[in-house]
Amino acid sequence: MKYRLLVFDWDGTIIDSARTIAQCIRLAAADIGLAVPTMEQASHVIGLGLHDALRHAVPDLTPERTPEFVERYRDHFRASEHSMDLFAGMRELLAALSRQRVLGIATGKSRRGLDRSLEATGLKPLFRASRCADETHPKPHPAMLLELIDELEVQAEGALMIGDTSHDLDMARAAGVDALAVTYGAHAEEGLRSCQPRACVASVPELDRWLMQHG
Repeated sequence: MKYRLLVFDWDGTIIDSARTIAQCIRLAAADIGLAVPTMEQASHVIGLGLHDALRHAVPDLTPERTPEFVERYRDHFRASEHSMDLFAGMRELLAALSRQRVLGIATGKSRRGLDRSLEATGLKPLFRASRCADETHPKPHPAMLLELIDELEVQAEGALMIGDTSHDLDMARAAGVDALAVTYGAHAEEGLRSCQPRACVASVPELDRWLMQHG
């Protein structure tokens, strides 16, 4: 077993939420009369910390209006949470992996948001540790991964980052950690491959097979 620690991104990797998040960004911009980003623009910032995401997706948003935007975004997101499901087969895969390896989460979500999602999905017991964007430096800074490696007492070469965005892969590279890209989330495969992950997988079954064969 090459990788003792598997660190998963959350949105777009474990749960099918990328399109919903992008749409909530667009709705919030429309609510307060700002230029509405395209779905591609809104999807690209998924995984970043909140303020970095807003700076790129909604460049006309001023600091004074940011609290209003965030409130509208969170209202739209909470109203849509019930419609977001785990990717097919993900629950079973995580359960099996947790019996063999150490699992962690590195996410652009807030701590409150991740805890709510873990409780709602029942996945909390499967993960030994997690880091959120409001607890340390957000992606693509390597802090999340470095802190998890230190807490869980794993060497960098024994860890693998699994994510659906270039932000995940850039964070892994900065931390000296191998990365595996999933292409069913927020970012297109071409952009993910440019970050030079170990491989790209297009589904949960492919992820399972890759880990069995190479991880």
